[in-house]
Amino acid sequence: MVKTTYHYGLGRRKSAIARARLLPGKGEITVNGKSALVYFGASQPLLEDLIKPLEEIGKAKQMDVSLKVSGGGLSSQVDAARLAIAKAASLLGGDIRTALKKAGELKRDPREKERKKYGLRSARKKEQFSKR
Repeated sequence: MVKTTYHYGLGRRKSAIARARLLPGKGEITVNGKSALVYFGASQPLLEDLIKPLEEIGKAKQMDVSLKVSGGGLSSQVDAARLAIAKAASLLGGDIRTALKKAGELKRDPREKERKKYGLRSARKKEQFSKR
């Protein structure tokens, strides 16, 4: 029986959730069973953001990444996946965690959509005041 070792990380951003598995490999990234190029539509800035944590530690070509993402839009999915990859990479050992913390890769962006309140049009927008 072959035992594959991997490192796992979970990331969230807005309403997007990403689960990442890091495996030793050639640097391939799969998202929900598809290539990252196919899933994110060859958007270069999104793909660069996705592998930034691995580039910070110099392991972009040595690790395969398997991602499961759900919820949110493409941009928030990339941010969630980036945090998940960084968390999984921090488990590799050595001084990798300190390098990722210094680069700001292990911070979760806490901003979420504010809920709509009753009596208002949206979260904060009110009806227009009429003097007469």
